[in-house]
Amino acid sequence: MGEQSFYITNLPLAMGVVIALFAIFYYIGWSSSRKTTTTGDLYAAGFTIGPVTNGLAMSATWASLATFMGLSGLILALKAPFVFLWIQWAISIPLITLLYGTTLRRMEVYTPASFIKMRYGNSCTVVIAGWMILTMVMYALGQMIGLGQAFEILFGIPYITALIIAGVATVGFITLGGMLGASYNAAFQMIVMTIALVVPMGAIMKVMGSSGWWFPPLAYGDMVPAMLAAVPDFFDTHYDYRWYFALIPAFTLGPIALPHLAMRVFTATSVKSARWAVVWFNLFLGFLFSGGYIVGFAGNFYTATTGTVITKPDQIIFILNVIYNPEWVTAFVVGGALAAGLSTVAGNLMAVAALVGHDLLSVFAPNMETKTKLRIGYVALGLGGLIAILLAFNPPKFLVTSILWAFGLLASAVTPAILLGVWWKEANRLAMFISSLFCGITYIIISPHVLPNIVVGNGVTAALGMASGLITVPLSFGMFIILSLIFNRIPALSAYAPTEEDKRMIDRIHGWGDDYDEKRYASVVWPLIAVVGCVAVFFWGMVPWA
Repeated sequence: MGEQSFYITNLPLAMGVVIALFAIFYYIGWSSSRKTTTTGDLYAAGFTIGPVTNGLAMSATWASLATFMGLSGLILALKAPFVFLWIQWAISIPLITLLYGTTLRRMEVYTPASFIKMRYGNSCTVVIAGWMILTMVMYALGQMIGLGQAFEILFGIPYITALIIAGVATVGFITLGGMLGASYNAAFQMIVMTIALVVPMGAIMKVMGSSGWWFPPLAYGDMVPAMLAAVPDFFDTHYDYRWYFALIPAFTLGPIALPHLAMRVFTATSVKSARWAVVWFNLFLGFLFSGGYIVGFAGNFYTATTGTVITKPDQIIFILNVIYNPEWVTAFVVGGALAAGLSTVAGNLMAVAALVGHDLLSVFAPNMETKTKLRIGYVALGLGGLIAILLAFNPPKFLVTSILWAFGLLASAVTPAILLGVWWKEANRLAMFISSLFCGITYIIISPHVLPNIVVGNGVTAALGMASGLITVPLSFGMFIILSLIFNRIPALSAYAPTEEDKRMIDRIHGWGDDYDEKRYASVVWPLIAVVGCVAVFFWGMVPWA
């Protein structure tokens, strides 16, 4: 059996692609920096991003380099069942918009942690911002690993050298442009990555024998019989049912708490604009997704029919292009991968800057001058990038491993605080503080990345850390609700109970204005029904897996 890996041999071509892309990125960043004078400009692009541009930027920030490399590697390993995982992840931005994004847009906040401060106070802000910063660094880690691999492929240089070059160049243009530059760069990067992913794969599928190669959703339709002959179990859903169900807590509830995705909603010119941006997001991302599925399908078909061993599954899209397409096409595809990684790491680092320079400083130094906050925000942005680069020196097997783990952590420690804070007036400060810390730490302990001998579940779901969310996410919601109901009724803990101003704020952010109703969003029945569901899921997750 053969073994397949590659590097682009035409160095001038590779350098031309990278130089051209970074020249455009730096120009956009430079032109945007001239308009960045306030914290609102730095962290929210001055709330000036229109729906089409925001839809493109949302798609680019969401898709990440993992769409090009890590996810195609996982499809190569998991085959069609991976679709279940990806679908759960894909609905995150629509859920952000529906569940709290446009609601908080009325407040003109910079991150979800800004709302946490208004709703729960300073101590809770420190906890939630801490979880979010950890998550953003882990998320940026995955992108830095991919960027290092992309530069390694382009120039044929050692991974560490490639990582340092890519990382420094990336942090530079992100720091230069702020959120305004990140928004327009991400929109441009989405166009580049979509063309680079979809068009070359159409050419590859035509060579493989597909008659629907011209439109990604049709590309492999008539090749299903050939695939079943080559890989009989490609479409089998043969995993434990909990393998799929465990994806919902980690992959549906986790990403909706990602600050860099929520910040895309907050940059919109209005609530209406934010909603329309999601429509465009679904259109753009759907087209990109169809190309991603084709990469997984074609990769499995190629390895099965040729007997080739792919030693680096993350590179399957590049391998397919170098085999079937001219080298200049492969160079352009690698450029698309660079665009994918750059767009997401920009969002990650902007979120770190906002969480430190705005949210945490508003707690520890509320009277600090705006100019000083801006400088500290820029420093936090650069340090976040540096930490991600250093962590990427010894990367996980799949570059998405750290990202997937981070989703479950957010779902356990942050999502309940946001959703219950927005939709339930009874949400208690102390209950939020305790449940977030306890369930976040528990998730870390029972996931395989810190203490490998303590793992919930089995198989790939457990190995990636997602199975842990089947326990800690329902525990977090249930604990938060029960403790809130108890603490609100203990006179000695009245300081932690929601105030009338907290309750009026909830009515205002939902669009009721001064029409305050004490009973609105204050039901006890529905939260208790939710607790019953959480208890059932929790104990089901605790039962030993088959």
